[in-house]
Amino acid sequence: MTSKTKILFVDDEESIRRLFCKAMMNEALLIETASDGKKALEKLKTFPAEIVITDVKMPKMDGLALLEEVRIRYPDIFVVIVTGYGTIEDAVNAMKAGAYDYILKPFDFDAIRMVLEKIIGHKGILRENYFFGRNRRKTHRFENIIGQDPEMFEIFRKIMDIANTSATVLITGETGTGKELVAEAIHFKSPRKDGPLVRVNCAALTATLINSELFGHEKGAFTGALAQKKGHFELADGGTIFLDEIGDIPIPTQISLLRVLELGTFQRVGGTNTLKVDTRVVCATNQDLSGAVKEKLFREDLFYRIDVVSLHIPPLRDRRSDIPLLANHFLKRCCTKTRKNIHRISRAAMNILIRYDWPGNVRELSNVIERTVIFCKGKEIVPANLPEILWETFQEKTFALTLSSSSLPNAEATLIREVLAETDWNLKQASEMLDVARGTLW
Repeated sequence: MTSKTKILFVDDEESIRRLFCKAMMNEALLIETASDGKKALEKLKTFPAEIVITDVKMPKMDGLALLEEVRIRYPDIFVVIVTGYGTIEDAVNAMKAGAYDYILKPFDFDAIRMVLEKIIGHKGILRENYFFGRNRRKTHRFENIIGQDPEMFEIFRKIMDIANTSATVLITGETGTGKELVAEAIHFKSPRKDGPLVRVNCAALTATLINSELFGHEKGAFTGALAQKKGHFELADGGTIFLDEIGDIPIPTQISLLRVLELGTFQRVGGTNTLKVDTRVVCATNQDLSGAVKEKLFREDLFYRIDVVSLHIPPLRDRRSDIPLLANHFLKRCCTKTRKNIHRISRAAMNILIRYDWPGNVRELSNVIERTVIFCKGKEIVPANLPEILWETFQEKTFALTLSSSSLPNAEATLIREVLAETDWNLKQASEMLDVARGTLW
């Protein structure tokens, strides 16, 4: 029997809550409601919702504040924002803040059903790929890729579509986005999964040795060639070869690579026999290869030959809703490795992680969490534990304060409370953010 999808619907108008339940209730959905963000958070303590659908304009805690809290406390929950036609800016801000999607008022229930079907379909993709042993499930993982951002789901879907083919794949994206993990997923979802997966970092190979590394060499082919050696393509026969940083391959080697892609044949360096291999090629680059083609740094015919199927991996700053998932994953992994007992990342510290732009992407986040775990002395990670560059950037944020009066002491007190809440009452960090001495803050 298929379990019901649990939905929490949040709106301050009782009539709208009743209308939603009446229109959407069916055998496949289990719906609970709440009248504002604070009550929704209380409800989530006992109701394990998979999807939260929330209005933006609500008293006590609005939808955007609820989105932020859910993203930090329950990063595996999908959040859909409801907004009116006149407040599209709220929808844009919600998507930037990590909402999965948005719905416009007045309700079009067919549109709501389409959004729910898309989420349920994405959860189905993950469910099929979570299992890594008996009774073990990762609720946000596809192979070894962690994420639930809509862009990542499209990548997961494309991986499933292309895995069963032998098409050459070009993976693009900034350094540290996880291109190698995508290549691994393509291989291990394919019929070649029992064959070898040979990884080659083309940028690490010198121009004089790259042909020998890729295609092998015969004994005596050059000084130091004391024995016959198989190249990476030969070793990958029946499996997949992953050519990382393919844009760094020199032009002469590109000619040989083109022949392998077109005919599946090559010759070892110093050899005369033509060898044939059945190897799938997956390439990756952080360069603009089309620009390199225009500058005559990369062969045009090779570019079109490797760009049969292309996958672009978004930078981490464009999938901020995945940062809590990744940060908590790295925290658990690093605690296991270092045998430390750090329970969690504080709300203030997580906010800093979410707002940082991560030029080094997922790899940088992993390194930051590992370094933080090593030096953290407490049971949770707070802003002061993070590298200075992260919370210095966070200090520059602005606060939107709601004041009950125009008095200066009231404004000062409100700002202090806001900063203390942001830093989890870390007085050192709060005094630095307020640019006052710690004694003055007291």
